[in-house]
This record gives sequence, structure tokens and C-alpha cells, in this order.
Amino acid sequence: MKITCQRESLTAAFALAASIAPTRSPKEILQNVKVTASGDRITLTATDLDVGIRLDLEEGVEVETEGTALLPVQRTMAILRESNDETLTIETDDAGIRITGSRSKFRLPGSNPDEFPSVTEFNEDKFHVLPTRLFREMVRRTVFATDAESSRYALGGVLLEMEGTSVIAIGTDGRRLAKMEGTGEPQGGHQTTGTSTIVPTRAIQLMERAVSDKDDTVDVAARANDLLIRTPRAVIYSRLVEGRYPNWRQVFPKRDSAEQIDMAVGPLFAALRQAAIVTDHESRGIDFTFGDGTLKLEASTADIGESQIELPIPYDAETITLTMDHRYVADFCKVLDNETNFIMEIESSSKPALLTTDDGFSYVIMPMARDR
Repeated sequence: MKITCQRESLTAAFALAASIAPTRSPKEILQNVKVTASGDRITLTATDLDVGIRLDLEEGVEVETEGTALLPVQRTMAILRESNDETLTIETDDAGIRITGSRSKFRLPGSNPDEFPSVTEFNEDKFHVLPTRLFREMVRRTVFATDAESSRYALGGVLLEMEGTSVIAIGTDGRRLAKMEGTGEPQGGHQTTGTSTIVPTRAIQLMERAVSDKDDTVDVAARANDLLIRTPRAVIYSRLVEGRYPNWRQVFPKRDSAEQIDMAVGPLFAALRQAAIVTDHESRGIDFTFGDGTLKLEASTADIGESQIELPIPYDAETITLTMDHRYVADFCKVLDNETNFIMEIESSSKPALLTTDDGFSYVIMPMARDR
């Protein structure tokens, strides 16, 4: 194999593929990225046996001799990042791999590419076509609420429900729940079944990274034990989390007497950051008191001090105080633009708060019990 590549485009593609390769593994061969040169492109493949990627690169690539090679992740990544050369030539021979620039030469040992595990291709005739923006928002607005450290393994991933044109993503750690919904186009009658299409948190984050803003759509196929996504330049697969997801629909409040308050992300987030100055790891609760046209945020920690921040809001009903973990409210604000408006629905100090936007995002926060 002999290829010449623009260093910057190769570095970006290699970094994405390398993010899937394990840094440590009893199978040392997995600590490589496989490069296949064919026609006018190269294909980078990497896997940790649970997640895998196939990434095509055409831009800035010249294939002089077709073939395959295994590039060790750590050393190759260091060469690509530290090099000042605009283009690099990668060539294999019996002694290993040579990476050559205009003023640099490196030789790395080579392993047998035939021993590298195969990475699943996207050959499905049943899948959903999702707008790229929706897919990225579904991941961003749910993955933060998952719980990778929970003993309930199902909570360590994002649940995907796709039926007809309805597409829903759910993330929860048992104390808060994030839901993002939108519409997609089913192909071949594709749909998920039950509550078992749970994509591990790390895997779905990598999938979101692989999707480019230049892509209009992304294809998503759920199978019995794994999930595949396809973009014009990449295919990523992931094994699904074993287990059943909780009945998330039971968590969403269904009430007729709740108060609904129009709010904006920016002012709330600013007030929240101020109130949280006197909190610590042990004392994370902030009292949210709604009443007399004002939201009052109060925090108190014995060794640090107290805070009280007021924010004008359109609310003049009965005073309600709700204690919430400030981190959970901040997470909601972080995935939205400051200008975004949302509805905060509250009922009492013991009932969860429901935050919703008009573009399909809903977020439930369970209240905290805190002694004053």
C-alpha cells in the first residue's frame, strides 16, 4: 500500500476512528486503526468489539498502490499532530510502515491486517432516515441524563423508540429524565420493539461526533442486538445494552392543576450559577420559590455561606417552594441556547418539575428533600 494524504484531513478522520480503539486491551491488535486503500479513497476501520467504525476519506487522498495496513493508534496520532508537513505519504513494505513528509521520516512496526476483526457494514433494507440536526439534538439532549455508573445497566444508555414517523430518545439516571422527540422517515417498515433498543452512552456520543453538519440526513437501523448508523462517509455500529428500560412514560407528570410558567434559559442559568456559588458536593440543593412575580433561588451551606438570587417571572399564584439539585437544572440549560424559551411546570414541593420546549424536548426533575 502507498498513499499520499493531506495531513489535516487525515488527522481529523484518524482521530475519530482512533477514539473507538481501546487504549488498553488484552487483544493488542485492537489498538490499531486499519487503513484500506482502494480506488480513490481510503477506509479507516477501528473497533473495541462493542463499538466499531468504518470511515471513508476521499478529500486530499491519492492512492498510488492499493492495499491495507494497521497503524498503531498512539504513535500514528502523535506523528499526525506534531508534524508540520502539509502532506504525508504512508507506505508499507516487508519491514513495516513508513510515514514520510517533506522534512520528516518515521518507521513503525506493522501487524498483519488480516488478523484485524471485521467491522460490520450497513446492508440493511429496514431503517429510519432522520434529519441530521434532529439526530444530534436527540443525543445531546438526552445523553447527559444517563447513568453509566448505575448498577442498573439499562440506565447507562439512551433508549431509542422508532415507530412510524415518530422517533423518541430517552435518557435517565432515576433522579431526572430527558426526552427528545421528532419525526423521521421509516424505510422497509423499520421499527424498534419494546424497551430494549438501548445504545450505550459512549457509543451514541461517538455516533453524534461522526455525523457532519454537511450531511442532511443519517440512517439509523436497530437490530436485535446492535444499532447501526450510516452517513455519507461513515458507518458506526454498537452493541446494545442488555436489559429492559424502565417504563419512562410513568415518570412524566400528568396533572391538570399544575402551574405553567414561561421562562428563558439565559436569565435562569445566570441566576442559578450565582446561587450555586455557596453549594458543595454534599449540599447541592437549591430552593426555588415561585411567588409574587419572582423566582427566588436560595442556597445555604454551613461551612461556605448563603446565597439568595431573585429573578422576575410571570407568576402570581400561590407560593410554591421546590428544592432541586442545581446540577440537574444546569444540565438542562447547557444543551439549549440562552435565547430559548421554555415552560416550567410545577405543582407542589413534593411533585417533580417538568421543563418543556416547543421543539420536542422535555425534562423531568425529581425534587430533593432537604432539612433546613
